[in-house]
Amino acid sequence: MILGIDHVGLAVSDVEAASVTFSRLLGQEAAAVDQFGAQGVRLCFIPTMAPNLELLEPLAPESAAGRFLARRGEGMHHVCFAVDDLEGELARLRDAGIALIDCVPRRGHGGLVAFIHPRAAHGVLVELLQRDS
Repeated sequence: MILGIDHVGLAVSDVEAASVTFSRLLGQEAAAVDQFGAQGVRLCFIPTMAPNLELLEPLAPESAAGRFLARRGEGMHHVCFAVDDLEGELARLRDAGIALIDCVPRRGHGGLVAFIHPRAAHGVLVELLQRDS
């Protein structure tokens, strides 16, 4: 079951500069910058009332985030929904004919993740996240 929006991801060219900007804008302290090599990004979360912001800086131009930034520039990258049973949600979506990027969960920042193809969600990249307990 989808529990609600967990976070919104923003593609940025400089995660440190963006964390300062959004921290000042929101009046919230940014978490430490973390490198997540499996996704090819440096990232930083800024906690808000809901949803949180995730700032993503590509580690390389050929990474998924790097290609996104080159095509579209800085801005909204994805919306992430929290789920309680990721495998169950993927099965439900497959049965409904929804185009998936990930057919099986993979390790993401904070838990298991899978992505829904933007063509299945009016051009929006959707992440599903089952947080670690």
